[in-house]
Amino acid sequence: MLRNVFVAAFLAGITLLPPAAMSQERHEPQAKAFIESKIGKWMSNPIVIQGLKEQNAKSAALSQADIDRLDKQWRAETKSAAKPLIDAVLGTPMSAFLKKIKGDSKGLITEIFVMDNRGLNAGQSDVTSDYWQGDEAKWQKTFATGPNAIFVDKVEKDESTQNFQSQISVTITDSSGAAIGAVTIGVDMDELMAF
Repeated sequence: MLRNVFVAAFLAGITLLPPAAMSQERHEPQAKAFIESKIGKWMSNPIVIQGLKEQNAKSAALSQADIDRLDKQWRAETKSAAKPLIDAVLGTPMSAFLKKIKGDSKGLITEIFVMDNRGLNAGQSDVTSDYWQGDEAKWQKTFATGPNAIFVDKVEKDESTQNFQSQISVTITDSSGAAIGAVTIGVDMDELMAF
């Protein structure tokens, strides 16, 4: 009986995969539409803009060796009881704001984090595995590209949740239109399809 269902579905051209699995190739337009409808409101908030400007001022004097040292410290702290660098980022008003966005999404957003103009974490809803994102596409294809850049990464299955997710990254600009940072938003694709 089950075989007949699969044969009939195949002949009708229907795929019997979960909605998010089917969306591997066509999720980008829907992801961009979702982000474009929300990002302006979220990332123009004074908490984000002021937090980024303060972070950019602090990180301006950092050398690449300093950034590498901080990234190494962050990675070690993810496995440690003492987390001074992680706690400092999670304790900012921006992180509290991002946690609220995630919570209000009712499962649609799996994570959200903001990066400064050097690619360093400035605020986040959840602890990332590293501190410096400047060597990754999420920063290089947004902030490094300039204002109005959007990068939608491929859909991947999250092994811990078994959900299909994609990361959507966007350049953050100030009121003058100058790029001051970037944001990455993890989106549950099953939830997005129902959005």
